[in-house]
Amino acid sequence: MSRRTTTEIFGLSFLDVISCGFGAIILLLIITKTVEPQIIEISTLQLDGRVAELREQVMEIRGETKILNRDLNAKHEQLSEHLQRIAILRGQLASVKSQHDSLNTETNTNDIVTEQLAIARQDLSEEMERLLGPKYQQKNNLIGGIPVDSEYIIFVIDTSGSMFSYSWERMLRELENTLSIYPTVKGIQVMNDMGKYMFSSYRGKWIPDTPGRRKVIMQTLRTWNVFSNSSPVEGITQAIRTFHQPGRKISVYVFGDEFTGLSIEDVVDTVDRINRPDAEGNRLVRIHAVGFPVQFIRAPHLQTTGIRFATLMRELTHRNGGTFVGLNDFQ
Repeated sequence: MSRRTTTEIFGLSFLDVISCGFGAIILLLIITKTVEPQIIEISTLQLDGRVAELREQVMEIRGETKILNRDLNAKHEQLSEHLQRIAILRGQLASVKSQHDSLNTETNTNDIVTEQLAIARQDLSEEMERLLGPKYQQKNNLIGGIPVDSEYIIFVIDTSGSMFSYSWERMLRELENTLSIYPTVKGIQVMNDMGKYMFSSYRGKWIPDTPGRRKVIMQTLRTWNVFSNSSPVEGITQAIRTFHQPGRKISVYVFGDEFTGLSIEDVVDTVDRINRPDAEGNRLVRIHAVGFPVQFIRAPHLQTTGIRFATLMRELTHRNGGTFVGLNDFQ
């Protein structure tokens, strides 16, 4: 009796344990199946958000890439233009070096003598006026055919691309040579052929003549490249209208290579009306001009504007008490 009872109790406990174990496993499976979809859903939402963020970043990168590519193409174009300009300048430099090597010491000596002669022929100094009287006139006040009796000088310079690209160094030398024949003047002014002032702070005023000012003028001119229509009419007329005053001796120097205006006759007539002569036949200002033969390196049928500039300047300088100098080499 007792043995049978013991056996039955053990059997029931075992079955209870087994049942509980299976129950626990089933419960775990139920919990796992319930939580797993929630985890997957959260992960999916996070991944979708991340993908959207990455796509947005990709679009931004593509936009920046387009901008960078456009800037890069522009830089390539600028580089090509600079390389072309460098090639032109190197050619000019080689030509200048060749010409410089061909010069001998006699030329340098002649330049020094010419400069000294120019200084010697400058207007009467105050001491000479005191000794000889203010009415004393020099018998010869010409240097190279150019009258140098002016107390004020105005430079009207063609700043067009043809001048700046091919003849700028020669223009600087000619301007410096012109200044050298006027050791001291009462005022200087520089404007381009359209009447634009090089120094806006001196608009309508004279630049004081000092060694320092002359140095600044030459330094600024090296990089002064403002827009020009290759017609000196505006600069000449503005110079006369703005700076003429009775009793002032003024010379206007025009530096250029071409005239693109419509009519030479109209320009001459306009200047005649503005720069009218006094009772003795003297004009308000003298007009001189230096022509640079840049246009003559082109084909003959493209040289018209250079020929028209020379024609205009010869007539203007002849009528207005000045001299036209046509250079045979723009380098």
